[in-house]
Amino acid sequence: MNLGIGYAVASALLLGGYLYVIKRYFSPYPSPVYLVLVEGAAFLWYLPVAAFTVDGDYLPAGADLWLFTVIFGVSAMTGLALLSFLAALRRGAVSYVAPISKIVPVFVLPLEILLLGQHLTPLQLGGVLVATAAVYVANYQPGELLEPFRRAATTTAAQLALASAAAFGVVDVGKRYLMQELALPPQTFLPVMFFIVTLFVAPLAARASWPAETRRDLPKFAAAGLLVAVANHLVLLAFQLLPASIGSPIVNTQAVVAVLLGGVLLQEDAFRIRLVAAGLAVAGITMITLG
Repeated sequence: MNLGIGYAVASALLLGGYLYVIKRYFSPYPSPVYLVLVEGAAFLWYLPVAAFTVDGDYLPAGADLWLFTVIFGVSAMTGLALLSFLAALRRGAVSYVAPISKIVPVFVLPLEILLLGQHLTPLQLGGVLVATAAVYVANYQPGELLEPFRRAATTTAAQLALASAAAFGVVDVGKRYLMQELALPPQTFLPVMFFIVTLFVAPLAARASWPAETRRDLPKFAAAGLLVAVANHLVLLAFQLLPASIGSPIVNTQAVVAVLLGGVLLQEDAFRIRLVAAGLAVAGITMITLG
């Protein structure tokens, strides 16, 4: 359990930095163009890992059509979640979008209870409520009481961030199911996921406008792809050892890293309020974890 938590914390630090990198260095790129280059780079980086580090067989004993269906479904949902998140990030500050998009545990916990028989303790229920309150605070402006509800419901960035959180909730439960119940090695799933996500967004990328500096920025995409490959490998190592309702909350503390970097380095507005929102998100997911 402790090793799993260590993997989850390490992935949260890497992914939080990754959120900042997207906003800082890749803002000119349409979401499909960015994804096709980064996920393609992650696929190429991860191939040697998949080839030389797998312990045992690439597929579990008794692999059947259901296994491949789940792999494809989780991978396709990952692409949808990433597109929604990047679209939200294009329309809003990282310190605004991150606390909303990373309340993934609010969606993970009910899914794991309904589909995988996970039990919800009173402390975990309280954690879900506290994490949900982070959405309110992220939308709060002094002197307003009900306005954050309207803003969260009508602002495109908030809607896309919530959609991405819901999609990532399905993805995290699916990853846990693949790693534990179906005993699929990360070295099998990740290259397939990177490849399917790349294929998923390729038609959209082909129709998008590619910035003139794309060729010059290819080393940056390669570096971002390496970061994505390492972080995702750590996430799956965590899901091999932890329930999704524990691993996902820890992984999604990346919101705090993103808020700190966005507020300090990008000097985004309402930093203090959004730092409180990130703190609430962390408090909520900590309660979920301890419960």
